[in-house]
Amino acid sequence: MEKEELLKTCLHDRHVALGAQMSPFGGFIMPIQYSSIIDEHNAVRNDAGMFDVSHMGEITVCGPDAEKFVNFIFTNDVSGIPCGKILYGMMLYPDGGTVDDLLVYKEFEKDSFFLVVNASNTDKDYEWICAQAEGYDVDIRNCSAQWGEIALQGPSAERLMTEVLGIHAAAELAFYTYCRTQWKGSGMIVSRTGYTGEDGFEIYCSPDAICGIWDALFDAGVMPCGLGCRDTLRFEAGLPLYGHELSESITPLEAELGMFVKFDKGDFIGREALLAQKEAGLQRRIVGIEIQDRAVPRAGYPVEVEGVQVGVVTTGYRSISTDRSVCVAMVGKEYASLDAQVEIRIRKRTFPGTVCKKRFYTTNYKK
Repeated sequence: MEKEELLKTCLHDRHVALGAQMSPFGGFIMPIQYSSIIDEHNAVRNDAGMFDVSHMGEITVCGPDAEKFVNFIFTNDVSGIPCGKILYGMMLYPDGGTVDDLLVYKEFEKDSFFLVVNASNTDKDYEWICAQAEGYDVDIRNCSAQWGEIALQGPSAERLMTEVLGIHAAAELAFYTYCRTQWKGSGMIVSRTGYTGEDGFEIYCSPDAICGIWDALFDAGVMPCGLGCRDTLRFEAGLPLYGHELSESITPLEAELGMFVKFDKGDFIGREALLAQKEAGLQRRIVGIEIQDRAVPRAGYPVEVEGVQVGVVTTGYRSISTDRSVCVAMVGKEYASLDAQVEIRIRKRTFPGTVCKKRFYTTNYKK
């Protein structure tokens, strides 16, 4: 996609004015960092940071068959969940590969769901969802252009929501729940969710209102954060990135996300393929690996044992929070057990590594 074809979020001019390093992502021109990835990462871990995530996609599914339909295209179980509840899960192809991972919000209106999907997949997801709807009485709409979105993340997020933005209902939210409220007359969705491993909120509002919210938080001293540290934060917390730990060729079981697949709820797209994969036994899995060196593994680097490739790195960093060289990788089942010894090839050298849990950092947040 040529640069002039890239979409801009409603906050684009603010990013440019702050001197952010901008780069294409998911069809948009997005801020990668403002000051440094390390400073922005640490702000979220220790205080608070805010992200422009207006590039994310929003799709509504409404109608008499909405619950039945969403359950058919989604791996988690939405049947009977209360209004205001949010579930994480995947949409799958019939062969078990992943269309996308997403959040499903149970709306306060009857027979209505709000789906939040990855920016790079929005159009693909919308078309795929519509293609599955034959025989269901549902109305499906891509309403992404109607929303701007800010993710406010970190230990101070709740205080900022109440003291700076005056959204006192935010303090009452449990993890993975949301409320509808207003900010200066503009309708707003506030969810206690995030992609950093810290406490935080995701705020959906009209593009004009999102600009006002960004300004209020910025004036209160909240650090703007780019997609660079969004990736380092989610990686440390063991959260997957579509196209890396999940893809059309990687199933949720291989990605170690089976807890979000509810086989006992009844039929859903991809169920038979996953059951067959489970019965046959997984041939490969996503695992964490710690390298016994300061060398930094990167996506695409081979994982080897005695000179034979047994896997590939999907994401890797020198962890900012733990100062460890770690990665997540897809490896063959023989090398997927904890403490298995492998090597990561980084250019012409190999570095010894030990298979470990893929969550490298755990916050003290409890709600």
